[in-house]
Parts: sequence; C-alpha cells; structure tokens
Amino acid sequence: MLEEDPDQTYENVLAEIQSFELPIEATLRSVYDDQPNAHKKFMEKLDACIRNHDKEIEKMCNFHHQGFVDAITELLKVRTDAEKLKVQVTDTNRKFQDAGKEVIVQTEDIIRCRIQQRNITTVVEKLQLCLPVLEMYSKLKEQMSAKRYYSALKTMEQLENVYFPRVSQYRFCQLMIENLPKLREDIKEISMSDLKDFLESIRKHSDKIGETAMKQAQQQKTFSVALQKQNRVQFGKNMHFNGRIPEERNEVELKRAFEEEDENEEEVLTVQDLVDFSPVYRCLHIYSVLGDEETFENYYRKQRKKQARLVLQPQSNMHETVDGYRRYFTQIVGFFVVEDHILHVTQGLVTRAYTDELWNMALSKIIAVLRAHSSYCTDPDLVLELKNLIVLFADTLQGYGFPVNRLFDLLFEIRDQYNETLLKKWAGVFRDIFEEDNYSPIPIVNEEEYKVVISKFPFQDPDLEKQSFPKKFPMSQSVPHIYIQVKEFIYASLKFSESLHRSSTEIDDMLRKSTNLLLTRTLSSCLLNLIRKPHIGLTELVQIIINTTHLEQACRYLEDFITNITNISQETVHTTRLYGLSTFKDARHAAEGEIYTKLNQKIDEFVQLADYDWTMSEPDGRASGYLMDLINFLRSIFQVFTHLPGKVAQTACMSACQHLSTSLMQMLLDSELKQISMGAVQQFNLDVIQCELFASSEPVPGFQGDTLQLAFIDLRQLLDLFMVWDWSTYLADYGQPASKYLRVNPNTALTLLEKMKDTSKKNNIFAQFRKNDRDKQKLIETVVKQLRSLVNGMSQHT
Repeated sequence: MLEEDPDQTYENVLAEIQSFELPIEATLRSVYDDQPNAHKKFMEKLDACIRNHDKEIEKMCNFHHQGFVDAITELLKVRTDAEKLKVQVTDTNRKFQDAGKEVIVQTEDIIRCRIQQRNITTVVEKLQLCLPVLEMYSKLKEQMSAKRYYSALKTMEQLENVYFPRVSQYRFCQLMIENLPKLREDIKEISMSDLKDFLESIRKHSDKIGETAMKQAQQQKTFSVALQKQNRVQFGKNMHFNGRIPEERNEVELKRAFEEEDENEEEVLTVQDLVDFSPVYRCLHIYSVLGDEETFENYYRKQRKKQARLVLQPQSNMHETVDGYRRYFTQIVGFFVVEDHILHVTQGLVTRAYTDELWNMALSKIIAVLRAHSSYCTDPDLVLELKNLIVLFADTLQGYGFPVNRLFDLLFEIRDQYNETLLKKWAGVFRDIFEEDNYSPIPIVNEEEYKVVISKFPFQDPDLEKQSFPKKFPMSQSVPHIYIQVKEFIYASLKFSESLHRSSTEIDDMLRKSTNLLLTRTLSSCLLNLIRKPHIGLTELVQIIINTTHLEQACRYLEDFITNITNISQETVHTTRLYGLSTFKDARHAAEGEIYTKLNQKIDEFVQLADYDWTMSEPDGRASGYLMDLINFLRSIFQVFTHLPGKVAQTACMSACQHLSTSLMQMLLDSELKQISMGAVQQFNLDVIQCELFASSEPVPGFQGDTLQLAFIDLRQLLDLFMVWDWSTYLADYGQPASKYLRVNPNTALTLLEKMKDTSKKNNIFAQFRKNDRDKQKLIETVVKQLRSLVNGMSQHT
C-alpha cells in the first residue's frame, strides 16, 4: 500500500495516532513492516505535522492576548476605588458606636433594677413554701449521719409523698428528688457492706463453728452409746441379782454420765455465741422496706454459693494427714450450720429447697473429693481415721436435717480401699513372718511353753499331750504367728465396720469376705512366692506343707472367732464360709510340685558328676561313687518325707525314681557318646542294680509289690538284652504281649547296638581274621539290619 500512495498512507497513520481510539501498536507496526525506508519517511511526515500544530497554537495565542491585557488594566482601577469605600464605611461605623454607648448603659441599668425587684418578691413568696422541704431534707441528712437508716427511709417517703409535690417545679427540688435514689443506694451499699463483713466473719469462723457442731454431735453420740451400754448392763445385772447394790451402782454411773454431759454443754459454745447475725437481719429489713428483697436474697445466695465452692475446694495435700481432712470437714459443717440457722430465723432469705439444692451440689463435690483423695491413702490407720471423721461429719449434718445416705454409700467404697491397704500391710507382715521362720518344728521343754503355744494357736493332739517333755509341735513358729495376724486383721477390719449403721449380719458377712481376700489373695500369694524362692530347700518345703495343713484345720476356729465378735448365731444359713481349704490346698500343691522339681534338679546334679569310661574292657566290680551318693541322699530325704501325707511322699519317690531312670537312659543314648564297650555296659548294669535295690528297699512305705522297681524296667530289659545277647528271642517275640523284652524299643536298641558295633570294629582290627570275631561281627550286622527294618516299619505304620 505504501508503494501505490505513500503520502496518503502516512496521513492516515498520523490520523489514527491522533485519534487515541485504536491501539497504537498495530499502527506503528504497519509503518515498519511495509518498506525498509518507511521509518525515515514517516518521521519526516511526523515532523511536518508537528510544525503545523505549533503554528496553529501560536495564531490562537496572538488572537486572545490583547483582551487579557485590557481585563487586567480595568481590575487595577477597581481596586483603588474599593479601598476608598472601605475607609469611609469604617469611619461612619465608629461614629455610630460612640453615639449609642451612653444610651445602652442607661437602658441596661433600668432593666436590671426591675428584674431584681420582681425576683425578690418571688423569692419571698416561694421561700415560705420551700422552707419545710429544706427542713425535712436537713433532717434526712442528720438521720443518715446518725446511721438511722430505717428512719431516713421513712423521711424519704414523707418528702416524696407530701413535700416534694408542693415545690416540684423548682430545680433544687428536682435535685433532691434525683438525690433520693442515690441516698437509697447509699443505704443499700452501707447495709451491703455490713453484710459483706458478716459473710467474711462467718467464712473466718466456719472452722470454729463446724468444730463446735461436730464436738456437740460427738458428745451426744458418746452419751447415747454410754446410756445404751448402761441399760444393757443394768438389764443383765437385774437378771442375775435381786439386791439393791447393782441398781444403786447403775444410778451412780448414769448420774455421772449426765453430769459429764452438762459440763460439756457448758464448755461448748453455740453458733450465736460465735457469730453476730444482726447485720443479716438489718440488711434484710432495709431491703424489704426498699421493696428490693429479691435482689438481697439473690445476692446473699450467690455469695454463699461462691463461699460454698471455696469451702468445698480441698488443699492439694489434704490426704497426707488426718488434720487436713478434719479442717475440710469442719469448714463444710460450719457453712451448713450457718445456713440452717438462717433458714430457721429468717423468712424467705433461705428456703428448704435452696439448702437442699446447695447440699446436693456440695455432697456431690464432697464425695468426688473424698473418693479422689482417699485413693492416695496407703496407711490403713489414716483411712480408719478418715472413716471416723466421715461418720462424725455425716452424723453432725444429719442432726441438722441434711440427708447423708450417699456418704455412707461412699464409706462402703472406702471400706474396699481400706481392705486393700490392710491387705498390703498384712502382706508385709506375712513376708516378715516367713523370713524369720526357721522352718523346723517348735521345740518345747516345759508345760509353760506348751500353754503359750496353745494359747496362740488352736492345736489339739492327744498323742502329743501324752508325750513327756521335751517334745515338739509338728508346725513351725510361723503357724501361730500367721494365725494371730489373721485375727488381728479381722479386728482391724471390724474397726471400719463399726458406726456404719449396719446390722450384725452385714458386718459378719463383710468380715468373712475380707478374711477370704486375706487368705485367698494375700496369704496365698505370700506362700506361693515363698515356695518359689531359690533358697527354699526340700526340708523347708516339707515343713511348709505341714504348716499349711495345720493352718487349714484352724480355719473353722477363725469362723467361730468371727461369729463370736459379731454376735451372729451359728445357725445363720446365709453366712459366707472361709475359703482356707482351697487356699492352703493350692499352696500345698505348689509346694509338692516344687518338691518334685527340686528333687529332680538334685538328681540331675548328681548325674552330672558321672564319669564313665565307656571304652573299658572290664567293669570295676562295684557301683559308681556318684550313684551311691545319690542313693544315700535320697534315703535321707525320704526319711524327712515321713511327716508328709502318704500320697505326697509316694509320688515324690516314684517321680524321683522315674527321673533317675530317664536320666540314665538319656546318658546311654546321648548323641555325643559314639562308642560303648561291653565292659562299660556291665559297669552301667551294676549302677542300675543299685537303683533297683534302692527301689526294693521301700524307701517310702505304702508301695504295693515291686511298683517302685517298675520305674527301672526299661533300663533292666535293655541291659539284659545286651548282656545276655539274646537277640534271637527279642526279634522272634517282638510285638508279642508276653515278650521278655516288651519295654525295649527297637530304635533304642539300634542306637545302643551301633555304638557297640563301632567299638567292636575298633578293638578287632588285627583280629578280624579270627573266625569267632568274624561270626560276631556278622551277627551284629544282621541284627542291625533287622532292627532297622523294625524301625522303618514302625515309622511307616505311624
């Protein structure tokens, strides 16, 4: 397009640039994209356009310049005239002001005099109307200063109803009217300040008030108990005596009790003696006159609720001492004693519904606090003192009409915790008793010592009584000590059950359950731990079994003991039985199992001392030393077992023989033992013969026939088979019920035969050409093959 009409094109581009409507980028791009020299030509056109515009601007300025110069000249002329006019106006105004000053002063004086005359007349008239109001208001101020607030309130009523309506149009009256609510508020604040002082006073005296109330409750309870006991004693004595002396003595004791009660009443202060309640009455009366009684009631109740929350908040270390609990209880009792007093001496300030709501809230908090803090108590004496405090606390508030059943329910929870602390304490007692015991029968040298033991433990044995001194009880010292401590535990558990307002049947049931826990959990655990201790030997285990037998027999005496201290008839059907039978039976079973284990361990220790020469050609002709020592040890041990029940001793003896037989068999079949000579087998046979002789000597009475010898029957048949070399009979009768070698397993025989086969080869290297040796070797190989076929057949059959 630039080649056809370049001048027109540039004109169009400049027009587009001046329009400010189209994007300039596309326009400029069209200039540079058409021809190489287009930029230079475009710039020339642009400069020419700029020069044209400059000429037009210059023409326009030349055209308007003369008019602008003429306007400035006219404006300068007007400024001169305006200044002259201003001077003239100012001079005229000053003359007018000077002429009117005297007139204005005289006029103002006249107006002022007339106003004063009128005001004086008005004031005289109205003062006669206002003076009575001012006098009454002055009287009100005097009453306020004298703190006669009730009279001041009456004066306010007179002012509002009689005097203020007469002068209500005056400002001072409005000020007085506006000030009366403030005065009423001042009276409210002053009376409220007295109430706050009262609240602070009762907060400080809550401890003393509660302590006084609890002391009174304790004295009343003590007197009631003493009176009941006196009545029971009097009734019992009247049943046995008809004379005058018992009755006179009862009267003297009862009179003394009344005198002590009178002395206590004189010493104990009442709540009115400790706290002045007049601020409450005065404040309540003032708020009633003001018609704002509801506000006062709401404030009082709100503040008391805040104080209740503070009182119910315990100290963090309250559980450490009984004094912490006592301080907590006395504060709460003091709080509710004050509320009960306010309830009975005022009308509406505190209602029964309000106190019940407050008590229920407090009771929930108290129970939560006691449940939390009592869980930290590990001392049973502290828990017992806490229980006594809770009972006294509940009895005190119950005397003021507050329901306390939930507190006694809480005591049952604390009772379980008390039992747990007792169980922990008695666990330590039992451990100490077991540690101090020598686990030997109690020796006695005279009648006095005999009676001392009998007084501690209910032991009856006519045979022992007939024996002459010195003699021995079958149990050790721990038995009477355990029995005494169980009774002490029952006494300690009974202490908590007292004063819980429960029947004798319930107390008896609680004692039996606690005693069962002591026997089945604590004592049983201590016995089991004792039995499992490494230093407890076989002799000690035997004595433990004897001890548990006597403790089990004594359980019926413990039941009678509980029945006697709770005064429950023995014919009561639903009484809980003591579980001593199962407890001591389990302990005996554990001790018996430990005896079997330790006896087998001792046998293993002796067997480990065995030192066989498995390649010897000829036996020594006597049994091994380790085995004779083992047999002597077993004889001495089984002598101690004579005090055990027959089945226990028999089981231990049979277990020991079977374990010895198994150990000897394992020694022969040990995989590390590669070669065994016939001489070694013969020597081994001598040891087995000693074992059989020991079994036949009846080390423990009660075995029938050769029952004990059967423990070594597997060894006997195996050794006979090899010493007689009766393989033909074994192979021919294998699997027959009447087989001579019925207890010999083919696998066992094969293992031992292979060990002897290797030995035979080693010893006959240079004699292999002798006919007898060759025949024996062939026989061994033949038997080995047959035994392997039997073993394979057994495995396939399995």
